[in-house]
Amino acid sequence: MLHLGLRVSEIERSLAFYRALGYAVVGRVPDTAFGSLTMLRLPDDPFVSLELVHDPARPVGDTGAVNHLVVQVDDLDAVIADLAGKGVAAEPPAEPGPGMRTSWITDPDGYRIELVQWPPGHPAGMTPADFA
Repeated sequence: MLHLGLRVSEIERSLAFYRALGYAVVGRVPDTAFGSLTMLRLPDDPFVSLELVHDPARPVGDTGAVNHLVVQVDDLDAVIADLAGKGVAAEPPAEPGPGMRTSWITDPDGYRIELVQWPPGHPAGMTPADFA
């Protein structure tokens, strides 16, 4: 997958949230059939992974089509503390699998984001080994 286009109601509010999460703006496309597009990437990612789509005439009315997004973190406790300092509340961490830790945050439009810290030595993403 190249990236996900996520419709947002207020671009500046959403940009503040996603910047707090660590995303940086790579570029913008101001006028498209979808609205304005703002391309974001995480610091260690070489490519855009999230596109914020904003059209004031089409605010977000329902986020139900997107179950959740997932962002991998190296140190979940540090990320939660950093987000709290920026006014973003995270749910208490859970351990859904051996050594795997997760927490949840919600963006300004109501999209749910799972923060995942893999156990030491785990590959950077899910693999068939996670389902063996």
